[in-house]
Amino acid sequence: MSFGYQVLGFGSSASGGIAFIEATGGTVTTSGDYKFHTFTSSGTFSVTSAPDGKTIDFLVVAGGGGGGNNKQYSGTGAGGGGAGGYKAITGNSVSASTDYGVTIGAGGAGTSGTSSGISGTAGNNSVFRSQTMNGGGYGAGYQYNGGAGGSGGGGANGGSGGSGTAGQGNAGGTGYGGANGGGGGGAGAEGTQGNVDNGAGGAGSQWLNSSYYAGGGAGGGAYASSGGNGGGGDGIVRGNGGSGSANTGGGGAGCGAGSGSSMTSGSGGSGVVIIRYQYQ
Repeated sequence: MSFGYQVLGFGSSASGGIAFIEATGGTVTTSGDYKFHTFTSSGTFSVTSAPDGKTIDFLVVAGGGGGGNNKQYSGTGAGGGGAGGYKAITGNSVSASTDYGVTIGAGGAGTSGTSSGISGTAGNNSVFRSQTMNGGGYGAGYQYNGGAGGSGGGGANGGSGGSGTAGQGNAGGTGYGGANGGGGGGAGAEGTQGNVDNGAGGAGSQWLNSSYYAGGGAGGGAYASSGGNGGGGDGIVRGNGGSGSANTGGGGAGCGAGSGSSMTSGSGGSGVVIIRYQYQ
């Protein structure tokens, strides 16, 4: 006599379908019941199975902006680069047998030389699904405003910080004559003024993998300063600016307040896309 019971294999449902999403692309790791696909360069997220009711969570971070250079003028510094735009999405549906393109934005370049007033370069956009994150704004050189971006770059010597993009990041800080440039904005906070916390970069934001991303670059100048947690570059006293960490979207630090040999500001960190879903 049969009682109508059915033995289910691992990862199966009573209807014989696969119970979890299956996909390829990027660097795949596991933590608990979840898989993470991390894209550090542009590529394709290919979904082979997508059962009803199963969704993905994902993070998109653009490249951070490069820091400004204010080498020539002793006693004053340049702004830090803004963090790349940051967006976290949960509960997003995907379709089986579908390829989803991933674009990873490069960080903006810093600057090198003995001249004053050289602003950094803005970061580049990252894209996944319908989410386009703007590259971080550039850090300003002498007396200039920081650039707008996902998060804004810091200003220099009285120049204002650049604006951030709503839903992606925050504004950069104002530069201060005789001290430091403003810190670049981060995903979690604005950059500080050059005479407040020495132009520290704005804090980044923490994602589902417990890591922080999109910290602002520090303003450079007469005092040491800290980049925002989440990959923002640090500034040192009258020295070269630190670069943003790769694949965090952190901004590069500004430099300046010295004379003599050439100085170099920090480049922004490249962006990243991370996709998470339950696999068991």
